[in-house]
Amino acid sequence: MSNNTIIEVKNVNKSFGKKDNVTKVLNDASFSVERGEFVSLMGASGSGKSTLLYLIGGLDREFEGSISLAGEEINRMKEKKLSKFRLDKIGFVFQFYNLVQNLNVEDNILLPLTVKGKKKSELKKELDEILRLTGLTEKRKAMPSQLSGGQQQRVAIARAILGNPEIILADEATGNLDSVSGTEIMELFKKLNDEKGITILQVTHSEKCASYSSRIVKIENGHIA
Repeated sequence: MSNNTIIEVKNVNKSFGKKDNVTKVLNDASFSVERGEFVSLMGASGSGKSTLLYLIGGLDREFEGSISLAGEEINRMKEKKLSKFRLDKIGFVFQFYNLVQNLNVEDNILLPLTVKGKKKSELKKELDEILRLTGLTEKRKAMPSQLSGGQQQRVAIARAILGNPEIILADEATGNLDSVSGTEIMELFKKLNDEKGITILQVTHSEKCASYSSRIVKIENGHIA
């Protein structure tokens, strides 16, 4: 693993089911991502791309092989260390925005770090900058129900990047959006990658979304093509 490699997946196998009814989802999958890259993981439905992303994020720990992030092998980490590692190093963006409906925009964005024990006053400067970057300054006091789908996804992205993670893992981040909002989200990802140097690994089935990344990794039948 070179000093510049931030994600390394080596010979990863993953199956679901038991005994006579086993489905192999990942088959000896290996690839790596360099620090600061924007990579799209593409493949047909059921090819194993989302499963692989969840393993990389430590959201599922049942697999064979090894996965290292920022030089640390996550499959060897104890649960408590992994939780802290995820909070410090990784921002997650999912297809569904997972916002807390009774919190306004800025409180949704601050949620992970307030859970971590940080005070809102300590985060003001960083919050203001992230609201500017994501185009949400005017909406900071709005509730999720007052926002469009694209705006809600921007809140989810802002929440993911507060605290300066090294990596963003995005799973079909535009899958729930119309094409205009989808384009805005992809342009925002590109901006975060260019301006903040955040490494982005996104799962997408869209060629248009993949065109924003610097490299495409294809997965077929659980194997990196």
